[in-house]
Amino acid sequence: MTMATRKDTVEFILATLNNPQRFSARAMFGEYALYVDDKAVALICDDQLYVKILPASADLEGLCEQGPPYPGAKPHYVIADEQITPLTQLPTILLAIYAALPPKKKKPVKAKK
Repeated sequence: MTMATRKDTVEFILATLNNPQRFSARAMFGEYALYVDDKAVALICDDQLYVKILPASADLEGLCEQGPPYPGAKPHYVIADEQITPLTQLPTILLAIYAALPPKKKKPVKAKK
């Protein structure tokens, strides 16, 4: 049985990233998505940080285990609590993931009748 992520876990991760202008988190189904500006770059599930596996996050290879943030999800790098603070390159990695992701699609504007 999984449990919902605690708000203090999210606050700790955001404080460690130390850039509130760029990093934010939004609640979704008891868990959280971690955003750089308008793009989701990681998930916070079961009080753990799950970072997307992309060439931009290759620096995490060998440092972190891999696993899905929820059943049926693609594997992500799992960053344990004790790794977050000493992982000084984490903000840079998340910003690189942001840069590697395609632009966010704009919602089509409905034509007025």
